[in-house]
Amino acid sequence: MLSMLLASLIIFSDMYAVQPLLPVFVEEFGVSVSVSSLTLSLTIVGLIIGLIVLGFLSDRNGRLFYIKYSLLFSSIPFLIIPLVESFPLLLLLRFIQGFALAGVPAAALAYISEETDRKVVSFATALYISSNAIGGMLGRVLTGYLSDNYSWQTSFTVFGISGLIIFAAVVFLLPQSRNFQASDLSFSRDIQEYGFHLKNPAMLLVFGLGAILQISFTGIWTYLPFHLQDPPFDMSLQAISHLFFAYGLGIIGSPLAGRMAGHFGLRRVRIIGVLILSTGIFLTLSPSVPLIIIGLCTACLGFFVAHSLTAVTVGQEAEHHKGSASSLYLVAYYIGVASGSSLLGPIWDLGGWTGLVLLTGTVPLVYLVIVTIYRRKLGS
Repeated sequence: MLSMLLASLIIFSDMYAVQPLLPVFVEEFGVSVSVSSLTLSLTIVGLIIGLIVLGFLSDRNGRLFYIKYSLLFSSIPFLIIPLVESFPLLLLLRFIQGFALAGVPAAALAYISEETDRKVVSFATALYISSNAIGGMLGRVLTGYLSDNYSWQTSFTVFGISGLIIFAAVVFLLPQSRNFQASDLSFSRDIQEYGFHLKNPAMLLVFGLGAILQISFTGIWTYLPFHLQDPPFDMSLQAISHLFFAYGLGIIGSPLAGRMAGHFGLRRVRIIGVLILSTGIFLTLSPSVPLIIIGLCTACLGFFVAHSLTAVTVGQEAEHHKGSASSLYLVAYYIGVASGSSLLGPIWDLGGWTGLVLLTGTVPLVYLVIVTIYRRKLGS
């Protein structure tokens, strides 16, 4: 578990480390806001491809190879990027890095479920998911601090070296698989399993909710640095990066959602989570920094409550082939990340922060209404 926590921390730190740097890339490379955001969205595109390919291969060849070498090959681009002067080449390296990052999330949960004592497997899984949130938070905060006090190149070098150190630690610590059983399904059978879920309208609604939640959540955090660097706030990159500590609410949001769902019902608590998310997003329209912070914290709490219970719903809705259903949910989830970072660029250009907040706060509510109406038609 120590190995898996370390792996999760560095993978999700690497993934989101560029988010506070988008204004820096705009200024240094002379690119637009939308093009700058490709440093995150192209990484997520690479990750999505990697989740499909490496998840498929890990079912056949074992988990350890993909977990270990994901750490190695995702660290190397961070050592090369500081030497690069071409922004298109930087984007290419981030895309490659995204594919390499996928090895850990593609195999980690399966490895934990196979190799951990059944008495503690749920706790171990919760620890791993919490470390995802911590890693994403630390990546953003440390990048802002190091870039403001040194340079963005220094922050990338630090992440690259840290990744190599963690790679060495995981190679030494992580036990060999004892319970892995290679899949004997054909490639065509695996494709059929994916198609089974894609033909199920109820599953598509759940996948869509995961994507919608992430579009709104990522959109707010992606364009927040641009909003707060402008008047009347004029905040430094380091000060803005401190706001990512709001992600800490994700650490308590997921287990809190689980406990509340046990008392009040999963669907009801998930709806509450979506309402809290939208409320928090709308609060960031305030000109007051303290109220913006409250809004960000509220949005984080609502997002992690809604996301964790949506992920649980995938397992409940999928009557067969639950593994492929979970993979498709992850793909939808990260499509939401990529869309929230780049596709919302025109909204930012046209409507600024107000337009972005109104859209990202309203879309989850509209989708929630659509899901509710559909379920009532089904009588469920």
